[in-house]
Amino acid sequence: MEKAVERQKILLRHLNPCSSTNSSLNHEPSLLSSVNCASEVSPMAAFGDDIVIVAAYRTAICKARRGGFKDTLPDDLLASVLKAVVERTSLDPSEVGDIVVGTVIAPGSQRAMECRVAAYFAGFPDSVPVRTVNRQCSSGLQAVADVAASIRAGYYDIGIGAGVESMSTDHIPGGGFHASNPRAQDFPKARDCLLPMGITSENVAERFGVTREEQDMAAVESHKRAAAAITSGKLKDEIIPVATKIVDPETKAEKAIVVSVDDGVRPNSNLADLAKLKTVFKQNGSTTAGNASQISDGAGAVLLMKRSLAVKKGLPILGVFRSFAVTGVDPSVMGIGPAVAIPAATKLAGLNVSDIDLFEINEAFASQYVYCCKKLELDMEKVNVNGGAIAIGHPLGATGARCVATLLHEMKRRGKDCRFGVISMCIGTGMGAAAVFERGDSVDNLSNARVANGNGH
Repeated sequence: MEKAVERQKILLRHLNPCSSTNSSLNHEPSLLSSVNCASEVSPMAAFGDDIVIVAAYRTAICKARRGGFKDTLPDDLLASVLKAVVERTSLDPSEVGDIVVGTVIAPGSQRAMECRVAAYFAGFPDSVPVRTVNRQCSSGLQAVADVAASIRAGYYDIGIGAGVESMSTDHIPGGGFHASNPRAQDFPKARDCLLPMGITSENVAERFGVTREEQDMAAVESHKRAAAAITSGKLKDEIIPVATKIVDPETKAEKAIVVSVDDGVRPNSNLADLAKLKTVFKQNGSTTAGNASQISDGAGAVLLMKRSLAVKKGLPILGVFRSFAVTGVDPSVMGIGPAVAIPAATKLAGLNVSDIDLFEINEAFASQYVYCCKKLELDMEKVNVNGGAIAIGHPLGATGARCVATLLHEMKRRGKDCRFGVISMCIGTGMGAAAVFERGDSVDNLSNARVANGNGH
């Protein structure tokens, strides 16, 4: 009970404009008076400033250079989801204060231009600005967090956090990075920032004792869950069908297609077949093409605003943005990032990791995914319930936005038994990012100001 009361006090400090030194926050509730300390108008005043998500959509995720989007340009991918979030909410595009797009591989100035072009394709007017953000694999989530922070700061009222990656168009030769400054070789940590991601995966497996079998089992489960999600039709809530073309590599003939299903999922994935695969990055290692994320093409977009504005517009609230944290870790084992970032984000939200009902943790490599889940002692029935990046794919800049759509739509389906969710991923050069979301319809006028019941919800 004391833990629940403390969580409510922290949450009220986040939500309330009144000083945290107010005596009503330093004693057990009387929480109703805490909510009203800044105003005598309505308890809703404390919650009207919540940053909420009213729409979150993504494209299907397709295999790079072989899948449904291999001939689709990144600005066309991005335009499809930008158009969806405004059309499906009947929002006037001119009301959007900024579009922030996470993207990783393409040269910055080129992709920034393509994102502006995508906004025009999607019907946005001159007045709506666009910018990109690159925090490697967390870029899509960082875009959402940046928009949430800007709305909170009063820079604008409505924003879109998005992500796009076309790994068919852009790719990193050899999977590694290169530094022009030779001094990097004289600084071990700087040198480790340049390691191929697969080597960091091997480092995690070796340092923390994650076996090849554990990694292959995680891969099989990812494909199994993703295949079940596709078969059930549940992903139709989050995926925007994209009309595009595919080009025959031999005849160069173009064929019109509509892409609406993740095409990297292997329903028949099994341990016997995965065990036959050779390791990719290290002889006698454990990371293979079968237990690592796929290189992919895709995009996602998330529409955010204050709760008070969403209510005024009559828009359904899909989720509430509660907290965001980025933490640094040893770059040689960059995959451990979520194990550090998730506790940091839940603490900021006034929660414990055990309070979280659903997790989307990016499966960059099975080694780091297995380690993080074990380190945090997570219930695997709550993690990546619709599969993860090993099965679905990992379009670097889009993954964070994809995860927001997947998490919030799944929380909506689960209803009252699923109040809090977390998205997290590791980040190249040694970081982790995590964000906490609350299910949109779980908050009435006073529910967050009530002492939680015995199960912490």
